[in-house]
Amino acid sequence: MKRIYLDHNATTPVDPRVVEAMLPYFGEKFGNASSIHSFGREARKAIDDARQILADFVGAQPDEIFFTSGGTEADNFALKGIAFANKGKGNRVITSKIEHHAVLNTCKWLEKKGFEIIYLPVDGFGIVDIEELKKAINEKTILITVMHANNETGAIQPIAEIGKIAKEKGILFHTDAVQAVGKIPVNVNELRVDLLSVSAHKIYGPKGVGAIFIRKGTKIEKMLHGGHHENNKRAGTENVASIVGFAKAVEIAKKEMEDENKKLLKLRDKLEKEIEEKIKHTKINGHPEKRLPNTSNISFEFVEGESIILSLDLKGVAVSSGSACTSGSLEPSHVLSAMGVPPEIAQGSIRFSMGKDNTEEDIDFVVRELVGIVKHLREMSPLYKE
Repeated sequence: MKRIYLDHNATTPVDPRVVEAMLPYFGEKFGNASSIHSFGREARKAIDDARQILADFVGAQPDEIFFTSGGTEADNFALKGIAFANKGKGNRVITSKIEHHAVLNTCKWLEKKGFEIIYLPVDGFGIVDIEELKKAINEKTILITVMHANNETGAIQPIAEIGKIAKEKGILFHTDAVQAVGKIPVNVNELRVDLLSVSAHKIYGPKGVGAIFIRKGTKIEKMLHGGHHENNKRAGTENVASIVGFAKAVEIAKKEMEDENKKLLKLRDKLEKEIEEKIKHTKINGHPEKRLPNTSNISFEFVEGESIILSLDLKGVAVSSGSACTSGSLEPSHVLSAMGVPPEIAQGSIRFSMGKDNTEEDIDFVVRELVGIVKHLREMSPLYKE
């Protein structure tokens, strides 16, 4: 059976070139980067080189990049670290209603610790309301955290505009750029961010490694205590092999991103056009232009999204209903709810996220199968009328 993977926003397959770069660090190059002998120095150089590669990619300095276990740790580090380091100045944190749960659940935890969290609304396209942001800022505001690109709809937020406002008000600004880095151009200085979270496994790198950009001079509390790793910001022996793989994935993205985006946009547009032509009562969720080129979130009225996912899976096609981190939840997507999508329609929404190995033939197959699947499911629905 043909297998088609259209869930690249959840994770990506590791590029063979990344695997090749990592392999020596599972074998003969096994040193601890904190050791001063030749084995350790070899590992240290690999990490330093990787740090430089990632720094160059996002426009940072190498000593502003700190490796983590992934995007979730980077988000936690940013929010908790800034909140507790700056609580003497105030206790208000501003975020949005469409953030990844790595941010939302951290904010809920901070609320229990006495911090005031403001959750900004979004418009019908899933874009943060700038005027609401301005209204939310007061003298106690210490941090703004808004994601760069949404993992469910692909909507790209006005990060540079938010960064300008934050700078003018003297407020620290963090963006979760896990879905953006490696897919669209990201420069920390152009965006005016103070902190930025990234992850390797969204860009054909290994799972279990990410990084955080922390602008020089930013006051932040450590989350992990132990040795003096990562310039005394993040204790723990570095995951050398994965860090090397992360850097290789970044190198590849730097060279291939522009061409890949043209291809992915063509596939996405083909998918959406054919679904709209061949299946009635569908709606594309997200901004028509300010969106990741690989991401399409589509609501199929009168059917359950989970039924579509399982039916496609039986045909060898992998898609999702949103974030992989909320898999198993019966609640409608918090992102679509924030956009004003009614619950009964949000429950029938599917996220298609294309990757570099997908083809036009894949899209043809998926649309052909979808037509029959949706027709069959609607025939069983008491709500559906032709």
